[in-house]
Amino acid sequence: MKIAVLGGGNGSFAAAGDFALAGHDVRLWRRDGEAVKAHNAAGRTIAIKDFAGRHEATVGLITDDIAAAVRDAELIVCPAPATAQPDIARWLAPHLTDGQVVYLPPGTFGSMIFAKAAHDAGNRAAVAFAETGTLPWLTRKHGPFEVAITVRAKRLPTGVFPLTRKAHALDVIGRAFPGVIEDCGDALSGALMNAGPIIHPPLITMNAGPLEHFPRWDIHKEGTQPAIRRVTDALDAERIAIREALGYGGPHFPLAHHYAREGEEWMYGRGSHDRLTDSGDWRENIVLTEHRYMMEDTRIGLSFFRSVGELAGVETPLMRAFTAIGGAVCGQDFMQTGRTLSGIGFGNYDRAALQTLLRNGFQ
Repeated sequence: MKIAVLGGGNGSFAAAGDFALAGHDVRLWRRDGEAVKAHNAAGRTIAIKDFAGRHEATVGLITDDIAAAVRDAELIVCPAPATAQPDIARWLAPHLTDGQVVYLPPGTFGSMIFAKAAHDAGNRAAVAFAETGTLPWLTRKHGPFEVAITVRAKRLPTGVFPLTRKAHALDVIGRAFPGVIEDCGDALSGALMNAGPIIHPPLITMNAGPLEHFPRWDIHKEGTQPAIRRVTDALDAERIAIREALGYGGPHFPLAHHYAREGEEWMYGRGSHDRLTDSGDWRENIVLTEHRYMMEDTRIGLSFFRSVGELAGVETPLMRAFTAIGGAVCGQDFMQTGRTLSGIGFGNYDRAALQTLLRNGFQ
């Protein structure tokens, strides 16, 4: 299958490398032209380190020309951070063609940003946009052309826009992620599966002292203590309450299952938290005002959850608290600088109108 991967970060390199190892025709796009030149000069290879050792994957095309990257691609995967989604959506919009599937793992309703960008650009191609609740790889780059993959996802609940193209989208995505994709309905359901805005805001704000004191700190190891876990579970209960109020059924993939050693498997399967902390890759220097746990998961992710909670009529006191604390740390109002339904162009939709849009697409 021809797959285009958009972005040059941890997730994009893991995606391009894994897809190439699986035998797919992979094209990697990134906006950094100098990095593209260096990677082509080095032979277009990506070194992958995982539990089975070291593997060399060769990518068919590495380019800063997004049109060339996505031409004839059946699947376009964009694991880039939510902060990059609006720009990438605008650059991609004119080049989408009938039958293509755009997949954002995860999305924070980014699937709708991409769909709206294409619609606003006058592109009426029959494209499906989809998103899931987490990056399919626990991964970190170890060099310019090397990536370490600690865990691969076992379950990826995926929502599709418009819902009428769901069967085609899940079939295409499923060929890239065999046995992993699970139908969770429409794009908003997929967006409300995003784990980042649940796990990271408590860890980064409640560990603010050690993060600013120590040169490197692992928020997932020493920073994950029982008191913080209780808060995380309560924050996740707000997310699940929003899903239920909007009529979305289970499984809701509660974050508690990520830490559990028995019971229902979470997205990364059993024991993934221990493998994450054992790897040492998450013992890092986190600058509170710059790191994506704050600028993406707290500023964008929680502001989005809050705005959907308002639409659903659900009280979200912890979401309000963490967006307020994060905003105070960064000197911003995260409800103004983050991502709300109103801010991305859907503020004039009531619940019924939004659900009609999610089902049928733009008319």
